[in-house]
Amino acid sequence: MQLSELSAGAGVLAPAQLSQLQQLTSNLSPLQLAWVSGYLAASANLSGAQPQPAAQPESALTILYGSQTGNSRSVAQQLAEAAEAQGREVALISMAEYKPKRLKEERQLLVVVSTHGEGEPPDDAIALHKFLFSSRAPKLDGVHYGVLALGDSSYDHFCHTGREFDARLAELGGTRLLERTDCDVDFEDAAEAWIAQALRKLADLAPAAAEAAAPTQTAAASSYSRSNPFRATLLASQKITGRGSIKDTRHVELSLEQSGLSYQPGDALGVWMDNDPALVAQILAATDLRGDEPVQIKETSVPLSQALQQTFELTLLHPALVKGWAELAGSAELAQIADDGDALKTFILSHQLLDLAKRYPAKPDAEALVGLLRKLTPRLYSIASSQAEVEEEVHLTVALVEEERDGEPRLGTVSGAFARRLQEGDEVRVYVEPNHNFRLPDSADTPVIMIGPGTGVAPFRAFMQQRDAQGAEGENWLFFGNPTFTDDFLYQVEWQGYVKSGLLDRISLAFSRDQEHKIYVQDRIRESGADLYQWLERGAHLYLCGDAERMAVDVESALIEVVTEHGRKSREQAEAYLEALRSSKRYQKDVY
Repeated sequence: MQLSELSAGAGVLAPAQLSQLQQLTSNLSPLQLAWVSGYLAASANLSGAQPQPAAQPESALTILYGSQTGNSRSVAQQLAEAAEAQGREVALISMAEYKPKRLKEERQLLVVVSTHGEGEPPDDAIALHKFLFSSRAPKLDGVHYGVLALGDSSYDHFCHTGREFDARLAELGGTRLLERTDCDVDFEDAAEAWIAQALRKLADLAPAAAEAAAPTQTAAASSYSRSNPFRATLLASQKITGRGSIKDTRHVELSLEQSGLSYQPGDALGVWMDNDPALVAQILAATDLRGDEPVQIKETSVPLSQALQQTFELTLLHPALVKGWAELAGSAELAQIADDGDALKTFILSHQLLDLAKRYPAKPDAEALVGLLRKLTPRLYSIASSQAEVEEEVHLTVALVEEERDGEPRLGTVSGAFARRLQEGDEVRVYVEPNHNFRLPDSADTPVIMIGPGTGVAPFRAFMQQRDAQGAEGENWLFFGNPTFTDDFLYQVEWQGYVKSGLLDRISLAFSRDQEHKIYVQDRIRESGADLYQWLERGAHLYLCGDAERMAVDVESALIEVVTEHGRKSREQAEAYLEALRSSKRYQKDVY
C-alpha cells in the first residue's frame, strides 16, 4: 500500500503534508520505513491523556536464535536493535540459553535459525528442537510467532531446521505473525526485508510501550562487523607444508592495530575478498561480454566487470545457477545433471562458473548473467592465535583450495588470494565472528582433549597460547593428523615446545601416508580409548574441529565405541553420554 492510499483512506493529511512526508521517506530502505512506522505508532500511543506503564506484557518481544557460524546471531541482533529502536521491550536469547518451558508464556516470538550440515539443527538449537518435538512441548495458543530460516541451497535439505520450527510452532497452536522466509547464503537483503515486515506486523499487533529512541550513527561508525569490516594489513602468508606435501597450507598473520577488535580463543575471523581480476577477464572472454555493460546493484548502475569482481560469487556454484545455465546453453547434458540431486551435488563441488562458460558455451547478456549469480559472502576461518600472546594481531591457518581442470588451475577466492595474489602490506577486509559454542572451560584447572586434524588444529593453537599465558594447571591432550610427518606436521616446533615445557601432557599423532596401512585420528582415539574415557570421567572438556562431512562423523563413531567399551555401556547409553557432555558444554564442535 502506498502512502497516498493510506492518507486518502484516513483523510487526515493535507496535500502539502502528504507531499512533505513522501519527500522525507522517499530514500528510506524497507527496514528504515518500518522503524519510522513503529516510531510514529509509539509516539501516537503515548500522546493520549492516560499514561501507560513503561513495559506491557502484550508488547514484549522474545527473539530466539540458533546459529552455527554466527550468521543467525548477527541477524537476530539486527532485528533486536531495530525492535528496540521502535520502542519495544526485547529479550534476545540464544536457544542454548533459553528455558523451553517459557514458550507457553510468550506472546510475541521471532525465531532466527540456521540449518547445519544435511538438515540438522545448529549445536545451540539441538536441545530446544528436541523439546519442541517431544511430548513435553506445551500448547502455544496465544503465541504469535515468525521464523526466519538461514541455509545453503547447495544442500538437499535447504533451510530444513527453520521449516521444522515453523511447522511445529503452528502444530502446537501458535499463530503466524508473518510467513517464514528462507534465506540462502547471501542472506542480507532477504533478512532485511523480513525484519522490516516483522516490525510492521508487530506494530499492528501490539504498539510499542515506550517512545522509540532515535537510532545513533556513532556505534556503527566505531565498531567493525560483517557489514563494516576492518581493513587489516597482511603481515605474513607463509607456507607451512613441505615441498613434498600434497597440500599448500598457509600460516597467515594480519594486523588489527587501531581497530579495537578483540577476540577469544575459539572465535572465527570473517574475511571478505574480491574476485581475482584475471578470473573476471576469463569469464568475460568466455561469454563474449566486454565488461563495460551497465548492471544494476541495489539501484546503482555499475560496469559488469566491477560487479563481477566486487559483488558476485564466481568460484562457488549453486543449484539454481546450474539449472539456469543449462537453459541458457541449451545443453541437455547439463540439464540432466541439474535434475539429478546426487549428480548435481558432485558437479557443484567440482566446478566453477568459468567451467560452465567453457564447457557449456552460452552468450547471456550482462543482466542475465548477474541474475543467475549469488552475492559474494565472507569466508570464516578459525582463529589460530590468542591475543594474550599476539596482542593486536590475528593468525589463521589457511589451506589453499586448488584443482586443475582442462589444464588450468581453479583456486578458492580467499585461499587463492593469500597463496597467489596478496603481498605483505596489502589490506584485507576482516571482522570477528564470535563462537560462543567453542570456548575453553571457565576453570584453567579443567583438563581438555582437542581433536583437530589438518587445519582443524588452528583453534587449538589459540587454546594452548591462552592456557600458556594463564599458567593453566589443567591437563591438555591433542589429537592431530595429516598425510605425512615430514611435510604436514603443522606447527611442529610449537607443539614440541609445549610438550617439553609440560603444558601439553599428551599428543597423539596420525600421519596417514607414513605407513602402508592408513592411520587417522579416529584410530588413535580407539587405541587410547581407556585413557580418554578416564579423562572424560575426571571432567575433561572435549573439542572437535575440522571437516564435517567425513572426519567428524568418523571421530564421533570412534568416541561412541570408546564410551561403549570402556564405560561398559550400550550404544544407546554411549550416545546419551556424549549428548549429556554436549548439553553441559563439555563436548563442543567447530566443524565445516
